Amino acid sequence: MLRRRHGLPILLSVVWMEVARRLGIPAYPIGLPGHVIVGIGSPGHYVLVDPFSGGKLITVHEAAERVRSAGVPFTRTYLEPMSPADLLMRVLGNIRVWAARTDTTATRLWAVELSLLLPHHPVHLRRERGELRTRLGDFLGGAEDLTTFADAVGLLEPAAAAAAREAAHAARARLN
Repeated sequence: MLRRRHGLPILLSVVWMEVARRLGIPAYPIGLPGHVIVGIGSPGHYVLVDPFSGGKLITVHEAAERVRSAGVPFTRTYLEPMSPADLLMRVLGNIRVWAARTDTTATRLWAVELSLLLPHHPVHLRRERGELRTRLGDFLGGAEDLTTFADAVGLLEPAAAAAAREAAHAARARLN
């Protein structure tokens, strides 16, 4: 990734944090919308760094502007360190987006399945896995995931639940 200058930008932040850890320097992932930067120093007393911009120091004001430019109101909670599970979910989400753009269904399914192993995963991952499994010919498994998704969101999102149930029915019909 470093030599080729090719890869997921979030992984550059992971590399920075690992180098800092090996040097005995505390470093934390800071999850801004669409971009993960690194906090270096002790919690609450760290500087913000953007590894993707060559290690440029980021002020709190600049971080707030990045949040607002994503159409989200800024709160100081955006400057709190991400949990390891949240960072991993974000990495896997980036892999899923990349795999969707390159139409790499098996890689996207792999990232979804890893995401489902994490605590507090979004329920929409069940629908995504169901669609991917169906696309890859696992009609029964896909139908099962789509039904699980429909059951979970039925009361809050009836249209999404109905569409998932219809897709599950269509997947089961392909078994014949």
